[in-house]
Amino acid sequence: MKIWRSVVGKLWITILLLVSFVLAFLTILMLEFFENYHITQVEQQLENTAEKIAVVIEDHENKETGLGVAWELVDEPAHVMIAENVSTYHYSPLETDEAKISKETITGDPRLSAVFDSRQKVKAEIPVDEGSSTDSRYENSFIVGVPFEMNNGESGAVFIYQSLEVMRETTEQTTKLLLAAAGIAIVLTTIFAFFLSTRVTAPLRKMREAATELSQGHFDMKVPILTNDEIGALATSFNKMAYHLKGNIHALNQEKEQLSSILSSMADGVITLDQNANVLITNPPARQFLHNWKFEKKAHGHVGDVPLLLNNLFKEAVKTETEQEGELTMQGRSYVIIVSPLYNGESVRGAVTVVRDMTEERRLDKLREDFIANVSHELRTPISMMQGYSEAIVDDIAATEEEKREIAQIIHEESMRMGRLVNELLDLARMQAGHITLNKEEVDIEQFLIRVTNKFQGIAKEKHIQLMAETSHSEMPVSIDEDRIEQVLTNLIDNALRHTPNHGCVTVVHKLKDQFHLIRVEDSGAGIPEEDLPFVFERFYKADKARTRGQSGTGLGLSIAKNIVHAHGGTIKVQSHLGHGTVFFFTIPRHT
Repeated sequence: MKIWRSVVGKLWITILLLVSFVLAFLTILMLEFFENYHITQVEQQLENTAEKIAVVIEDHENKETGLGVAWELVDEPAHVMIAENVSTYHYSPLETDEAKISKETITGDPRLSAVFDSRQKVKAEIPVDEGSSTDSRYENSFIVGVPFEMNNGESGAVFIYQSLEVMRETTEQTTKLLLAAAGIAIVLTTIFAFFLSTRVTAPLRKMREAATELSQGHFDMKVPILTNDEIGALATSFNKMAYHLKGNIHALNQEKEQLSSILSSMADGVITLDQNANVLITNPPARQFLHNWKFEKKAHGHVGDVPLLLNNLFKEAVKTETEQEGELTMQGRSYVIIVSPLYNGESVRGAVTVVRDMTEERRLDKLREDFIANVSHELRTPISMMQGYSEAIVDDIAATEEEKREIAQIIHEESMRMGRLVNELLDLARMQAGHITLNKEEVDIEQFLIRVTNKFQGIAKEKHIQLMAETSHSEMPVSIDEDRIEQVLTNLIDNALRHTPNHGCVTVVHKLKDQFHLIRVEDSGAGIPEEDLPFVFERFYKADKARTRGQSGTGLGLSIAKNIVHAHGGTIKVQSHLGHGTVFFFTIPRHT
């Protein structure tokens, strides 16, 4: 059934039906024409023969001679009867009784008897006498009557007649020939139509296959050009279209890949929304943002696929067709959201949203503010004390030399404290700017750790704290800046001793790993609150929130230690549980 729905079947059936209709119409017309033509020809032939016989009878004085000539002029299947008058008739000697038309038929038909009365030619289709034993093919006959004048002056007539069955047989044979010719023509037309439709549709099928390949992304498919007609021109245009389409798709893919690369490499999140605020395109930072939002949504029961602020900004941007901006805090991070409308011609078809993570900027701003506040706080106390004690000296409040020396000592200590603070700030600034200089040399790391640990044994004994060093008994040297690493250990051990209660324990542990040396400073002190752990290496961080003078340092030690360790190519981290002690550990690469 597929062939009837194809172009081949439709074209084939169309040509076949058209030719069949034309042949049927022509066959009917030709049959009608041949039938009328046969009758006309028979009538004319019978009339001509009858006239010739009438002339022969009139021209021959001898009746027998004229009749003999007349009988010779008549050929089968025509028959002739010559009437001298109404009552006297002559038949050819060769005529059988079955073929003879009776005189009663002539005289009984007013159309035929008129040849005697009005002496005019007559033509009529008459039945043969039913009483005669005429052959069945002479059931109906066509008769022509031509009048003539006998030598004796009597009016005679020549009646020539022929059975219509002969004409019908001729017509039937003609009909059979025409129908056979029409059948052959239909068969040939069928073959020709199928061949023509196949030839016409073969390139079209190739184009259909090529179009299917194009729809599947195979743009190298080409249609063979088999002819130079319109179909060949169509195939040429199709190949050109495929070539240009391949180029356009390649250009679009390049632009898509370029856009995808740009979006993927962007630090800011990009979200494209349609008219209904549905998410169409996102890049990795945006997907992380939406992931955080979904986590937040589950925790707080929010509704929607995007944050409410983003949805409101989108609606406002679409309504006013202007850029909208807002800020959102989520999961401890700060985001700035910028929504710009996208246009489709003159109408807004959506919006593109830029999500910028401002957490680091906000943190740096806070650090800058805290730095100013901390420096001001750290300097205010010694300056205030120096100012107060100096006023005491100026106002002679200190009466004795001992009091003056005590006040001068305090002023000296506070000035030294300010100097240390300024020097540490300068050192930290140089380290963070990458201007730190390391004087590396080969050092026995275990002997180095024992030496630094022993420096604090006096302080540890005063507080009844057990201070010890555990080594891995390896003699592998390491290339380090001894003074800088000693500064790191000094800071960590000093912090551990200050925050460990009496009868506690502080341990310095060294372990040799495959790629690095691991050094841990463990204490059994009060520990660091979990919320403070991310900030212990920040500038001016202090576990002592009261900042009591003499109870804590400047808060820069751990930050300086972090920069020194990083300069050596290592890492430094902290682990602590409140009430269960703290562990600071850092690594130094074995080959630096």
